[in-house]
Amino acid sequence: MTQKKKIVVLVVLLLLAGTIWYSFLYDRSSVSTDTVSVSENFQVISVENPSIHHDGLERARKTEYKGNGRDIFSSIPAPAPQPQNSNPGPKPQDIVAKPEPLKVPPPLPVKFFGYGSVPKGTTRLAFFTDGEDVYIVSEGEVLLNRFRILKVNNTNLDYEEISSGLRGTANLEEQGAPPSA
Repeated sequence: MTQKKKIVVLVVLLLLAGTIWYSFLYDRSSVSTDTVSVSENFQVISVENPSIHHDGLERARKTEYKGNGRDIFSSIPAPAPQPQNSNPGPKPQDIVAKPEPLKVPPPLPVKFFGYGSVPKGTTRLAFFTDGEDVYIVSEGEVLLNRFRILKVNNTNLDYEEISSGLRGTANLEEQGAPPSA
């Protein structure tokens, strides 16, 4: 495109922009007259007695909120109402709760005699013996297909019986000194 054509296109675009700007500038007068006509049609609402109604305020202050058990600040719906039974049975205060028997996990059938760790390792190892055999189990592994070792500490370890989920603690048992000669 030559220099002359570029100038002609620029002049045409400037004329088009000027026309649009002129139409917006002088077309605003019709909008402002519509705004005035709306405000001229405004009417004040008539109120017979604008004073404070003290009897209504007292009645509102004395009301007591009786909720249905739903948290008004939560979007979770209220629990369904319980059906009324003609024979409700014993009252909650009449029922004596029986204490559950204390569930104790079974003791480990092996002796926990030490612990260690692998260099640059993250889990600790526990050493067990049942007389002749020695078992080395790390945290999270299963011992004798029955006990999961949860945590190995310096003086004890925490374990869980897999079948019942009961948790227990086994203390580190010190080795006796060898007999002196």
